[in-house]
Amino acid sequence: MSAPGRNLESMNEMTSTQLGQLHLEELTLEVPLTTDATDFRTIEVFARIATRPGGENLPYLVFLQGGPGNEAPRPSLSPLNPSWLAVALERYRVIMLDQRGTGRSTPVGDSILEKPTAEVVEYLSHLRADGIVRDAEAIREYLGVTKWNLLGQSFGGFTTLHYLSTHADSLDQVFLTGGLSAIDRPAEDIYSNCYNRMQRNSEWYYRRFPQHRDIFRGLVEKARAGEITLPTGEVVSESRLRSLGHLLGSNDGWLDLYHLLELAPDTNAFRHDLANLLPFGNRNPIYYVLHESSYADGVITNWAAERVYPEAFRADTSLLTGEHVFQEWTDTVPSLQPWKEVALELAQMPWPKLYDAAALETSNATGAAAVYANDVFVPIDFSLETAAHIPGVQVYITSEHEHNGLRASSGEVLQHLFDLADGRKVR
Repeated sequence: MSAPGRNLESMNEMTSTQLGQLHLEELTLEVPLTTDATDFRTIEVFARIATRPGGENLPYLVFLQGGPGNEAPRPSLSPLNPSWLAVALERYRVIMLDQRGTGRSTPVGDSILEKPTAEVVEYLSHLRADGIVRDAEAIREYLGVTKWNLLGQSFGGFTTLHYLSTHADSLDQVFLTGGLSAIDRPAEDIYSNCYNRMQRNSEWYYRRFPQHRDIFRGLVEKARAGEITLPTGEVVSESRLRSLGHLLGSNDGWLDLYHLLELAPDTNAFRHDLANLLPFGNRNPIYYVLHESSYADGVITNWAAERVYPEAFRADTSLLTGEHVFQEWTDTVPSLQPWKEVALELAQMPWPKLYDAAALETSNATGAAAVYANDVFVPIDFSLETAAHIPGVQVYITSEHEHNGLRASSGEVLQHLFDLADGRKVR
């Protein structure tokens, strides 16, 4: 916590380095945690700026990572990573922002649980899209930029919509990939829609590999009997096992599921691979405890995914779930057990609205958005409802890629969005 009257600018720092021919600048800013002028708590926010040779005067493109709870990708060479970066660097200097609570932006970890639960819940309530947008604005002002551009992947696209709702004057063009969130809909609607899509993708998988349906049903029986234990000590519950369906939401995740189900369940290989493939239990706890809040546009979530669990999934244990979170994991997943009280209170949080449809319609937003026809995490029908509020953002609908199309296409999806925004392709 900063003392009253502290000069935040004195805490800001920028350093430079080289990664091959890439010029990298690393920026750390100290920013207010809240919008309350009487609240002197601060956090650090980290961003890395990548510039190609000769690109020193190019405009900025801010990349907002998916999540919540994931830091920005770390650039590397041979090949250049992230895979879309080369395309972006042709026309922009790329800012990769570690969203508050992740990476080097005052990350949230188990140590915060030393504080009373109410304090932890209050602190985490400031780590949503609204706080991330305030941090981005602080960076923009620090760099002396009047307008810049955004690339929002998944949750980063949700954050982009809030940016357009509140600070559209700061934005030139916006590009979204699997990130057109539903507006003015309860979380229950979104999760129900996603269950339907997971049922479809489950059936698609079993039509391709019919031998795996009975194998998975057998694994569910083992989970119900408490017979699957991970190296972490977690006794895998049925709901955790079925959450492997999140793999069916990416271009090549089905292959990981295939290889797992080829292994004997009583082997070390199976247990280790299963531990690595299950979502939510590793790395940043924000991904679990704040996940449903990502869909909370002015509502209380109250374990929405659990409350709308379909009868079809109860009847057929071969069906897999996706990015659906369950309360029972606070009892069965060792890494989440310490977060139980926090998760329970966050589930009852009356979240403020994030999106303003009227503001979006008057934002004069331009750019392009990739909408994946088979997306199991961000449903196409709700995405198109949202797209209607920003008609200047061209929509690219494709069934060629799943939710991770930005990364999986090695820049192809991003180039298509650039071409659409430039008028070189038709929507």
